[in-house]
Amino acid sequence: MNVAILEQIKARLNEQKTRLEQDLKDMGFHPGSNNPKIPDYPESGGNSDDDNASEVTTLADEISIGEKLEDELKDTIKAIKSINDGTYGTCKYCGQLIDEKRLTARPTSSSCIECKRTLTQEA
Repeated sequence: MNVAILEQIKARLNEQKTRLEQDLKDMGFHPGSNNPKIPDYPESGGNSDDDNASEVTTLADEISIGEKLEDELKDTIKAIKSINDGTYGTCKYCGQLIDEKRLTARPTSSSCIECKRTLTQEA
């Protein structure tokens, strides 16, 4: 892989890691710790069934979003580690090189397009 492109990808991944960690912290999650995946959620002060239902719905949505952000953070950290280890850009399924265009478009990709299509059963 072109060294300049690899450095650009690494810089993007590091920026993405910082952004994801901050987004999670802003939501009350604690990335990288053993604390529960429950955001700090202040009670609205209402005790009606509607208020309670609204709070539960909001909390459930935030937990779902937080879990997606945590998964994205894990993928980002794995990609950075693989760059540092010299294994970045190799498909984890077939061992072939992942196309540079794919990695530029989606730097956290760990599989080539052919293997991804096979796994998702796309034509």
